[in-house]
Amino acid sequence: MTIKSFTDHAANERTFLAWVRTGIAIMAFGFLVERFDIFLRIAAAALGQRPHTQSSQAFGNAAGLGLIVAGALLIFMSGLRFRKTEKAIDSPLAQPGPGMRLDFMLSAMLVILGMALVVYLAHALS
Repeated sequence: MTIKSFTDHAANERTFLAWVRTGIAIMAFGFLVERFDIFLRIAAAALGQRPHTQSSQAFGNAAGLGLIVAGALLIFMSGLRFRKTEKAIDSPLAQPGPGMRLDFMLSAMLVILGMALVVYLAHALS
């Protein structure tokens, strides 16, 4: 027994799994950022420097949680996109392509979080 449009389904699944891996990596990075204040406290104590401020710690925690949520949202969105593409492959009718507005919003959010992390690290390590 052969699967109709097997190569299309296999490509859809590979794309889905790539997005899931990306989402997991973003979540892991978010956890690292959220716990980065522990490293900064230990490094400051070892070097005899002042520990970083509470506001920078709160910002790091918020940024880390933001990345964790963004990774989870990415995995959720990729699941929706996978199911929609799977149905479109099996449908005999021509289907419109998926919209890109949500993809751009998530990408913009990740860019903003990335730039904020650069500012946070520059401030925390100075």
